[in-house]
Amino acid sequence: MAAIKVERTSTRFHPDPTRTITKRFLPSGGEHEDGSTRLDRVVARIMALEEEEVGELLSETLRRFSRRHRDFVSTLESNFSAAAGVIGDAGDLSTERRRLIGAYFTHEYSIEAAALSNPSIFVAPDQSGMRSGDTRVVLSLRSIGEGHISSIEFRTGIVDASGGVEIDRPGAYPTTARHRPAPYVKRIFREKLVELRVYGEVAADVLDSLGEEFNIDELNREIERANRREDAAQEVSRATRALHWLAASNYHSRFPEETELSERVLFPAGPTESSGMEDARFVRFTHDDGTVTYFATYTAYDGFQIMPQLIETKDLLDFRVATLNGACAKNKGIALFPRKVGDRYAALARLDNENNFFMTSDDVRFWHESEVIQRPRRSWELTHIGNCGSPMETEEGWLVITHGVGVMRQYALGAILLDLDDPRKVIGSLREPLLEADESERDGYVPNVVYSCGSTIVGERLILPYGFSDSGTSIATCQVSELLLALKSAGSK
Repeated sequence: MAAIKVERTSTRFHPDPTRTITKRFLPSGGEHEDGSTRLDRVVARIMALEEEEVGELLSETLRRFSRRHRDFVSTLESNFSAAAGVIGDAGDLSTERRRLIGAYFTHEYSIEAAALSNPSIFVAPDQSGMRSGDTRVVLSLRSIGEGHISSIEFRTGIVDASGGVEIDRPGAYPTTARHRPAPYVKRIFREKLVELRVYGEVAADVLDSLGEEFNIDELNREIERANRREDAAQEVSRATRALHWLAASNYHSRFPEETELSERVLFPAGPTESSGMEDARFVRFTHDDGTVTYFATYTAYDGFQIMPQLIETKDLLDFRVATLNGACAKNKGIALFPRKVGDRYAALARLDNENNFFMTSDDVRFWHESEVIQRPRRSWELTHIGNCGSPMETEEGWLVITHGVGVMRQYALGAILLDLDDPRKVIGSLREPLLEADESERDGYVPNVVYSCGSTIVGERLILPYGFSDSGTSIATCQVSELLLALKSAGSK
């Protein structure tokens, strides 16, 4: 088999605990016999401060934190509003006291205090100003912070004509998005409730009262009506919880236009992802009419169970998040093809925690059809295999970077080649790993692991970002022609 020369670049990302976002902090619990809550009592103590002390405390807070966050004062004012309900008439409060109250209900969160790993890479929407042969790229990263909560970050960079990679320094102010409820489609809502086994008389009654498309206010109105029923209290409670949960799991996120892409942080916002948004596999998807959408499948984790979800964006500024549906929308590692195959959406997945599957669908949010296309065979992948991101189209076939788990739970990267017209056919499979952890990459939160969520081809080179040992991230490259030759020489055996 032809040798493949894989070159590690000097690019290396390590977690930076100074990259922080602001989050709302509302003390909970601690209700006293007098009916007051902990929030009530904290507000009362702040209200008892002398105005002079209020000014001094606020000045010190602004001195220490305002340079760490864009428009910090607006954050304080926004978080004051969360406590305004327990104050009563807040009209007489000074601006300083209002902002200090907001500061007591704000805290910093280090988004990558624990790790920065599991990257994917794709060609950026804007290629203006590039030198001939250069390509602007975007890197997504799984950042892991306090409580092991994962969010999605971005970096930008350039791949030059010779395959050299240069990643830009990230912006100074990591920023979360503003969220708003998504418009809902009754058909999709109903099918997901059926899939979750919570579609009964009450849920049917609520949905039947709504139009084919509805918004959160209309849904809440019908839920309130259902809550007034007395004939099936237990079912009403179960159904309305499920309806609220599903509605909150589908939303839009929009970032301020003044933010740089490397400052935008997709932080968990829905109940399905309350403990993390993991392993986003971004792909630049070209529709039949030539328009482009950036999709990403990711694993939502709520602390108890995982669920695959879908991100959709045209401009990397406005993002739509939605649940994936269907019997095959399960487990980790769904990766979309970059265009339709035939007239259907296609994806790879590891539905059974063991083998690679090929899936097709008429709707990018519904997946019901699948079949196994690859099973573990090599010594370095006998535990299980999976994809490492979306397939890449070449003249020889669909190039797929894979991962395999072998002895001592070591993760290695491999590759397979799928038939261009019928991707169910594996026409090439590397016999040896393409990339394994070297001595500098073996140690971390999860030792002996290299893992990727997506590569891209720029010119004649494969650009392969990878995380090592759930700690940091690096980038390797190789000649696409060498890799394809090795795959064809190896065949499917």
